[in-house]
Amino acid sequence: MRFPNDTQRHAIVGATGSGKTQAALWHLSGRSYDIQPWIVYDFKYDELINEIPGAVELDVNARIPERPGIYIVHPHPAQSVEVDSQFWQIWEQENTGVFIDEGYMIGRDSPAFRALLTQGRSKHIPIITLSQRPTWIDRFILSESEFHQVFRLQHAKDREAVQSFIPHKMKDRLPEYHSYYYDVGADKMNTLYPCPPKEKILQTFARRMPTQQNI
Repeated sequence: MRFPNDTQRHAIVGATGSGKTQAALWHLSGRSYDIQPWIVYDFKYDELINEIPGAVELDVNARIPERPGIYIVHPHPAQSVEVDSQFWQIWEQENTGVFIDEGYMIGRDSPAFRALLTQGRSKHIPIITLSQRPTWIDRFILSESEFHQVFRLQHAKDREAVQSFIPHKMKDRLPEYHSYYYDVGADKMNTLYPCPPKEKILQTFARRMPTQQNI
């Protein structure tokens, strides 16, 4: 089973409480923030995201850093212009990871975000996007993702939206915190067990995070 590399996009969807955020952070804990910056957009001040040891808070008006590490941005929903400005900076800088908690907050008409989704592979801009409501997000998130992870979804239209991009049926209701994991390139579907507990995820971040002096 393959996991995304540093040119690929990963969409993770699931209802509130399904386990998607913890799973997304487990994926993030193994990514390349030790050699390049990763920018985390956290609109709802998620508790677990803000427990990442060594992460640095970044203002939505600040320049995108070039040094490795995890930088957490807490945009207000009305700051779409500022977020788009940072997206364009990431597009220009390249070699920068993007993690978005609740992708619907970006909206469906952001040229900057679409540029990251459609051109990010050649620019080495990996993206992890989460959403509890797939019908609310820009369809480019689903169409451009090379990996899809699907947790429990409450609404039939959300299930239909995701299923339209995955040619394997997801009829069975999985046990709690389990997920379907689809690799587009390999055209292979797997079922993932629950990810490690948050304590182990945070320990991984603490072990791999660049020191403050190097950020």
